[in-house]
Amino acid sequence: MSTPPFLTLPACARSVRLGTARGEFAALHAVPEGRPATAFALLVPGFTGSKEDFIALLEPLAEDGFEVIAIDQRGQYETGGPDDVESYTLEEFSLDLLAVTAELRERAAGRPLHLVAHSFAGYVARDAALRATGSPLPWASLTLLSTGPAAVGHGETERAKLLLAALPAMTLEEIWQAMQEMDEASGAKVRLDPEIADFMHRRWLANVPGALAAMAQRLISEPDRVDELAKTALPKLVISGETDYAWPVELQAQMALRLSAEHIVVPGAGHSPNAERPAGTAVSLSAFWTNAVS
Repeated sequence: MSTPPFLTLPACARSVRLGTARGEFAALHAVPEGRPATAFALLVPGFTGSKEDFIALLEPLAEDGFEVIAIDQRGQYETGGPDDVESYTLEEFSLDLLAVTAELRERAAGRPLHLVAHSFAGYVARDAALRATGSPLPWASLTLLSTGPAAVGHGETERAKLLLAALPAMTLEEIWQAMQEMDEASGAKVRLDPEIADFMHRRWLANVPGALAAMAQRLISEPDRVDELAKTALPKLVISGETDYAWPVELQAQMALRLSAEHIVVPGAGHSPNAERPAGTAVSLSAFWTNAVS
């Protein structure tokens, strides 16, 4: 799961509730200071994530002239949702994304809208792009951030299966404590600032269990639909951390090649360049968006 480097919003940003035809979504909204935005950007988090995964991108992107919205998907953190697994099919996530997109396009008033999808959200963005009707598509570009062509790698598959087995039998608090003990025993536990550690705990408990189960199942079963996405008339970018643990970087590079997309590897980043190396990630996004509409 992504760990935001800080939680205090920059002066250009605020927390909002974004109303759409499919309900409200918790969001972070950043705007350029002292000038109108030249374009919009929609940032969508992955499995166990939230809008805060993008908090370190808000200020640099706004400074480059972009109005930015980062959301919690249904079942995540402050958006919430019903607890039945059937409410969290890929189609439901995709229709949510299309509804958010429609709302932002109204606000954009003709300005470009760029889409960034992290990890699991890459599946959602891909499915939404294949469901979208009309020409051109409602986004000016698509960035796949630390996501892959199909199901996650073996190690993450095993973790997802453990979670799927635990969810019917344990509370989220019990699962959290078990995960902390496993990380402690393996030496993988990272000592966080108390404020960040408290946020990570609260965010985990705020997840809807049905959403966690549905996403985990999708992560271990998603088919390869890259060739379908490649046929869409949409500028695409693939960004990877150099030590991504969910999908091998080489696999993401192959996906970029199949998409005829540039592939950027962010030095010093793992599965979350947006949180681990936000400055370099923001530079890459801004340059891509500028070129995509030039």
